[in-house]
Amino acid sequence: MAAMKADLERLHKPLNVIMSKGKTGNKRSALAEVVTREYTIHLHKSVFGASFKKRAPRAVKSIREFAKVNMGTTDVRMDPQLNKLLWARGIKAVPHRIRVRLARRRNDDEAATEKLYTHVSYVPVSSFKGLQTQQVDE
Repeated sequence: MAAMKADLERLHKPLNVIMSKGKTGNKRSALAEVVTREYTIHLHKSVFGASFKKRAPRAVKSIREFAKVNMGTTDVRMDPQLNKLLWARGIKAVPHRIRVRLARRRNDDEAATEKLYTHVSYVPVSSFKGLQTQQVDE
């Protein structure tokens, strides 16, 4: 009975009170660090079920979205070599997985709205077995 009463009390609290971790502030900003990491992106998850004429464009968009989420920048620039690799087998035969290097860099353009941008480049690998996200020192 006491457990049920506690559950009812918890349900009547605002969601932000339930979900808060206790600490506020002191959050690291994406602007603070210039960093480079290597990721394996499973493209097949994003293009599966897409019509053939939309597969390569959707793969490009999913890589951009992946870079935005993981690096915290809205400005994402893709290397032409990566773009050529995605389109090499045509619009409908996109690789299932791809290894990319995401580099968060400072924007040298003074008129730019963003302080940082993400540069996405291709990393050739022989096999994807056992690969994990790695931090790269440049």
